[in-house]
Amino acid sequence: MPTRKLILPSDGAELRAGFAAVRAALDVPETFDPAALSEARAAAGRQATTGDRRDLSDIAFVTVDPPGSTDLDQAVHLERRGSGYRVRYAIADVAAFVAPGGPLDAASHRRGMTVYCPDTRVPLHPVELSEGAASLLPGQDRPGIVWTIDLDAHGDADRVDVGRALIRSRAQLDYPGVQRALDAGTSSDADELPQLLARIGTLRVELERARGGLSLGRPEQEVVPDGDAWRLTFRAPLPVEDHNAQISLLTGMAAARIMLDGGIGILRTMPAADKAALHRLRHQARALGVDWPAGTAYGDVLAGLDRAQPRVAAFLAAATSLFRGAAWTPFVGAPPEHPGHGALGAPYAHVTAPLRRLVDRYGLEIAVALHAGRDVPAWVRTALPDLGDDMAAAAQRAAAVDRACTDLIEATVLEHHVGEVFDAVALDKDTVQLQEPAVLAHCEGADLPEGEPVRVRLVVADPTTRTVRFATVG
Repeated sequence: MPTRKLILPSDGAELRAGFAAVRAALDVPETFDPAALSEARAAAGRQATTGDRRDLSDIAFVTVDPPGSTDLDQAVHLERRGSGYRVRYAIADVAAFVAPGGPLDAASHRRGMTVYCPDTRVPLHPVELSEGAASLLPGQDRPGIVWTIDLDAHGDADRVDVGRALIRSRAQLDYPGVQRALDAGTSSDADELPQLLARIGTLRVELERARGGLSLGRPEQEVVPDGDAWRLTFRAPLPVEDHNAQISLLTGMAAARIMLDGGIGILRTMPAADKAALHRLRHQARALGVDWPAGTAYGDVLAGLDRAQPRVAAFLAAATSLFRGAAWTPFVGAPPEHPGHGALGAPYAHVTAPLRRLVDRYGLEIAVALHAGRDVPAWVRTALPDLGDDMAAAAQRAAAVDRACTDLIEATVLEHHVGEVFDAVALDKDTVQLQEPAVLAHCEGADLPEGEPVRVRLVVADPTTRTVRFATVG
């Protein structure tokens, strides 16, 4: 049966109303109170100066983000250093704009993180900051917190420095453009960013795998614009996105080490995969025809897979079960009993996205203070005990919004196709993945053959309840 491109039978108005209803039901605050807005606008009007900051505006930082991004948290500069490398990573200094205990601070605590919806994003901070004065937009002097991390020839960090600076991004690059330059080999000696990003990223992935960590690289279900409406698709990340992510992970691991050495911080923790989960995954690999030689680590197995194969998609879905229980874990004095992040094989902290995540502002303040040998500010210490719970609640709400909006689009796309038969792949015993449209849904009937192609009939597609359900055919 050929695949079918199903488009939304709507000009988008009904879906926009549905997305708004989702946000209202899940208590997503879409507006800022006047006091918070007034504070943000006043802070945005202040001119960035060096003051007690290092002037690093001569460093040719650039940002690398998805196309069209305007909330730019990070700018990067890479260079060779003997047989190794120097990574400079400038992070937006949100604390330069948000007064502790003020109305803007209170608003950011209520939100916790930016919430992304198909029709809009609900920012952590007012757009005057998140897409304006605090964003690392090109050609603008900006207050930043700059990490300088020297790597040896193998990609291991052998020196870390972090402090406040004044920076100026030279260009706003995007992932597709950098990937094209990397593929074409068009960068010059004066612009080695694509090659250096790929080289450092590759070295860091090799170290990650040696630690027992892994990056799944699983294709993600996305809602993308389609004229005035939207459609669903599965998108695998570009290689350059994975390389860029390794720079962020490197920085977060450096921050975690500073926190652990200093006896105060907040880590992004996740239990390591237990033996029972690994044993179960090995059985699933055998059932799916995925080769897993004895003595081979699961990270090495995943690294060698062809992610375009249906059985591999099912195996990747199963592999996510290895990593559950992620949390933000604050500590003062003794470190957490389990300080590591199971998917990375090392301790890790969130410090690279303060425009979009509340916890990063605190993590950065802790790292800057400890590295300089100063006391962590009182406002950070006061908020630290509740910060993990604040972030967990915000993440749960953001995930619920994302799932509900996707469910609504799936039901709307399929509403007029009830009774039709589709080709799919069984991800597990009761979940199927359609290739077109990009739908993940529950399937009734006997246990499905994991990783195998199946034919399924659409039995329910109800936008009102955001419900889609299939049944096996034959």
